Amino acid sequence: MPMKMGWRWYGEGNDPITLSDIKQIPGVTSIVWALHNKMPGEIWEIDEIQKVADQIHAYGFDMDVVESVNVHDDDIKIGLPTRDQYIENYKQCIRNLSKFGVKTICYNFMPVFDWTRTDLFHPVGDGFHRPVLSEGSDQGRLQGHG
Repeated sequence: MPMKMGWRWYGEGNDPITLSDIKQIPGVTSIVWALHNKMPGEIWEIDEIQKVADQIHAYGFDMDVVESVNVHDDDIKIGLPTRDQYIENYKQCIRNLSKFGVKTICYNFMPVFDWTRTDLFHPVGDGFHRPVLSEGSDQGRLQGHG
């Protein structure tokens, strides 16, 4: 299977980069997407997925990669009574996404935040910037690493 080039899109109203903008990038055939309005543990319903699918497919892109179907981590990790229902909800999300050709679901099992950095625009010396997580930061303490 040849490698495909995808682009992370945060969705209509959430991303200043539009699908029309992305269409102009040579080689991009797939959009990495998510339903950003869903709370952890909620099922991604067919009609919600279809709405995004219609937007993505209108520009000729595939939508086979999803980033962050948020799992209700804490209830599952510590075995609360709601654990089994949240696992079933996640399984239903997977089944619903498979109906749209999603083959990859990126998953983060991180406490409190999906991901974060202490500095999203750290200069690297050549005019570019990159995100960093500084040692001893509040985020490090939140994760039990500081």
